[in-house]
Amino acid sequence: MSKDTGKVITAIGRRKTAVAQVELSVGSGKMIVNDKPLDIYFAGLMRFQREVLAPLETVKVSTQYDVSASVSGGGVMAQAEAIRHGIARALASIDGGFKALIKKEGYLTRDDRMVERKKPGKAKARKSFQWTKR
Repeated sequence: MSKDTGKVITAIGRRKTAVAQVELSVGSGKMIVNDKPLDIYFAGLMRFQREVLAPLETVKVSTQYDVSASVSGGGVMAQAEAIRHGIARALASIDGGFKALIKKEGYLTRDDRMVERKKPGKAKARKSFQWTKR
C-alpha cells in the first residue's frame, strides 16, 4: 500500500484505469505531476486542482509537504482522483489522527467502478441489437 523510505513516503492511488504513484516528502508545499507543476498539468481546471489538494487541506498540512506524482492512464478526472487517493494513503501512513480525518471524508476508499466489458451477442456491454419479429 504505502512505503516509508526515510523521509519520503510513497503510495499508489487508483481510479478506473488511472494509476498514480505519489511521493510525499517534508517541504514547502510544492505539487509536481508528471514533471509539471499542478496548475500547469491541470491548466484551467480548478475543480481537479482542488480535488488533488483536498486530503492535504483536510488535515491542514498543505504547506508542510511536497508532493510528486507520476500518473498514467484514464482521463483527466480519473487521474485527479487517483492522485487524491495516493496522497490520502500516504498521509494516513504518517499519523493515525490524519487517517481518521481522511477516512471520514472518504478519501481512503478506492472507487472501484470500472467500464463494464462487452458481452458476446450484444452490441455493447448491455445494449442488444434491434429485435425484429419477422
